[in-house]
Amino acid sequence: MLSYRHAFHAGNHADVLKHTLLLELLSYFNRKDKPWHYIDTHAGGGCYALDSEQAGKTAEHVDGVGRIWNRADLPEPLAAYRAALAQFNPHGRLLFYPGSPALAMTLARPQDRLRLFELHPADFDSLARTFATEAERVQCRKADGFGALKSLLPPPSRRAVVLIDPPYEVKDDYRHVVDCLRDAMRRFPTGTYAVWYPMLARPEARRLPERLAELGAGSWLDVRLAVRRPPREGFGMFGSGMFIVNPPWVLPKLLESTMPWLVEALGVDDGAGFDLEHRIE
Repeated sequence: MLSYRHAFHAGNHADVLKHTLLLELLSYFNRKDKPWHYIDTHAGGGCYALDSEQAGKTAEHVDGVGRIWNRADLPEPLAAYRAALAQFNPHGRLLFYPGSPALAMTLARPQDRLRLFELHPADFDSLARTFATEAERVQCRKADGFGALKSLLPPPSRRAVVLIDPPYEVKDDYRHVVDCLRDAMRRFPTGTYAVWYPMLARPEARRLPERLAELGAGSWLDVRLAVRRPPREGFGMFGSGMFIVNPPWVLPKLLESTMPWLVEALGVDDGAGFDLEHRIE
């Protein structure tokens, strides 16, 4: 199925969590001069206009990035996130929201490389246009990232952040995520893998973090942000999480101080909260 379009959801609460963490991972990799690869299995369209018909239809960014854009008390990770967004909104108004690859590019140095997969035809065309002038550092492929990831592992740099971020519009996506991560860890055990997942009532979503932990990574971190109570009717995303294999050792402490602020900023009702589990070797 190719019905999912991230433009409808750009800048929502899930993007705030996902992209804050992504920037922290890449910033940590930048502590060393050695090059890294950023690999995105479901890259999307590149950058999204928040005043477009698609984004305006749901306006999810209003209760996501819109709630923190003008805050003066941002914790350091969220201040870095907003600074990256500001590169796409230089006049102070929040008009554009960059996708994961565009945000990764804000931290990419001349020696770093981006490898991006997107299967949706319209989104792939948009992605390719976004990076048309960066052919030396960025490669975009119209392919299913679940299957194509194996062709890039291990990367020449032996340093990589891999984002696995499917739409979960079909049940098979949950199985594909587990299979994809298992295979990737076998091919490239030292890679850093970040799996985004939705918090939904459906059993596949509830079970996914446990299944990822069962893959046996020596070091991992799982952080979940709920912005509201689970809906009574059982439908709809009420939060999201990130499961990270081989996270930076500094990340748990950083999240312990950041997540309470994020709950306060993005919480909709008394069901808002966060969970943080980790094992760092």
